[in-house]
Amino acid sequence: MAENRRSRVITGGVARTPNRAMLRAVGFKDEDFDKPIVGVGNAHSTITPCNVGIGAMAKRADEALRKAGAMPMLFGTITISDGISMGTEGMKYSLVSREVIADSIETVGAGQCMDGMLATGGCDKNMPGAMIALARLNIPGLFVYGGTIKPGHYKGENLTIVSAFEAVGQYNAGKLSEEDLKGVERSACPGAGACGGMYTANTMSSAFEAMGMSLMGSSTVSAEDHEALEVADAAAEVLVDAIRHQRLPRDIMTREAFENAIAVVMALGGSTNAVLHLLAIASAAEVPLSIDDVEAIRHKVPVLCDLKPSGRFVTSEFHEVGGTPQVMKMLLERGLLHGECRTITGRTLAEQLAHLPATPSADQEIILPFDRPLYAEGHLAILRGNLAEEGAVAKITGIKQRRISGPARVFDSEEECLAAILDDKVGAGDVVVVRYEGPKGGPGMREMLAPTAAIIGKGLGDSVGLITDGRFSGGTYGMVVGHVSPEAYEGGVIGLVEEDDTITIDADRNLLQLEIDDEELAARRARWRRPEPRYRRGVLAKYARLASSASLGAVTDLDLFDDEGR
Repeated sequence: MAENRRSRVITGGVARTPNRAMLRAVGFKDEDFDKPIVGVGNAHSTITPCNVGIGAMAKRADEALRKAGAMPMLFGTITISDGISMGTEGMKYSLVSREVIADSIETVGAGQCMDGMLATGGCDKNMPGAMIALARLNIPGLFVYGGTIKPGHYKGENLTIVSAFEAVGQYNAGKLSEEDLKGVERSACPGAGACGGMYTANTMSSAFEAMGMSLMGSSTVSAEDHEALEVADAAAEVLVDAIRHQRLPRDIMTREAFENAIAVVMALGGSTNAVLHLLAIASAAEVPLSIDDVEAIRHKVPVLCDLKPSGRFVTSEFHEVGGTPQVMKMLLERGLLHGECRTITGRTLAEQLAHLPATPSADQEIILPFDRPLYAEGHLAILRGNLAEEGAVAKITGIKQRRISGPARVFDSEEECLAAILDDKVGAGDVVVVRYEGPKGGPGMREMLAPTAAIIGKGLGDSVGLITDGRFSGGTYGMVVGHVSPEAYEGGVIGLVEEDDTITIDADRNLLQLEIDDEELAARRARWRRPEPRYRRGVLAKYARLASSASLGAVTDLDLFDDEGR
């Protein structure tokens, strides 16, 4: 085995005796000091069903690493439950947790001179947080997904967590009884695993599989199936081999690998959050990637999968019919993936997909044939205009109207917006504006699942638009536009919109426009004053101070020093 970083540190003479003494206290024996030391980032938590099964996977990985000739060191990482914090002040911590997770894994990996890193995760920010850390550390590493939740069932319908949010709107609109509201709530989440549609967690796990940083076929396993433990076993063996051959994350996370990830996200109908997170990971890996690259790939790649939130099926069903590898093979056959990209296994993507059929099975309806896609082009569009000079992200599939031009209903927080929707103060033809929810202004870019689900529940999903400098849940669908940049807090035009202004959202023209003349816009800009920060101490204040624009991934370590190091 190639000499490893840690063994040089802990076997390098008398000065390293204290290191050896402390390691003996955690189980090291003489023969263990020449083995590679592998960090196991254990994201187990009983905070959320997404992570409740990860402890068993981390334990399994620990055992498999030992058998493969490595010495594992387990440490904990945090999580925030997006679904539980949704619609509350706590949701401001969700995106911030991505940075905390990245910082914590980087800190342990570098501070303890790890030779490799096996990172686990379940809820949405675990995945990009872990991948940002792996890119920064650039030691052999991979990601092991905790798995998806299986669908809940009520009155013959498959349920996900989004079903519960939409049920609130349906109940408020008089379309659902209190008994059925309680029935949905009690049945939506039956056990362990991340939210069950092609929402953010399953989107990002699939993206990492496409990038070669997770094992093939692992991105859509169910958390409660034995297969999840088998993935942990296999990942440990692959990682030890990657350490032996020094396969590094930045050698795998190339520009072409990011293009593969974007193509797969489009084909799956994945979450808008994928844009934000892939930009952030690319930044950490120092790979040039922009939102314009997302738009370019969108025009080449159709949506091939009929998956929730805008489709019919859940991720566990998708897994049963071939999952992400089947979709990748279809894209590869048509030249829409870079098959030469290396994976953590040492094999190319094309080599790993070679055994799969080029077309999906004809006896299922989840993965559609390439000549009969769900949509001819990708679903994540980058809109620009005077309302989004740096760009905004729209999910444009699953909607009947691709253009809305209507009066603005303006809210300076998610809470104000939700109350107005539930009080029937938003109607067909309106364009809802939720601002001061961006990376700095929120801070933390809360997800607007509660308002969008309420709009859907009220039956207004095809007739009301919503724009925000915040984010959307992976479970959101409808005529919605998020990540509007520059954000209101930074003087973006979204902060200058007034009640009853006409706003145009045009998916076909990639346009997000405030329909006022330049003179009026300049006058409003001259009157605008930045609000006082909502937080002055603590992690939210630090994030608000450091966060970049959403168009750059809302990262916190971009250009922290000037050219003179100040």
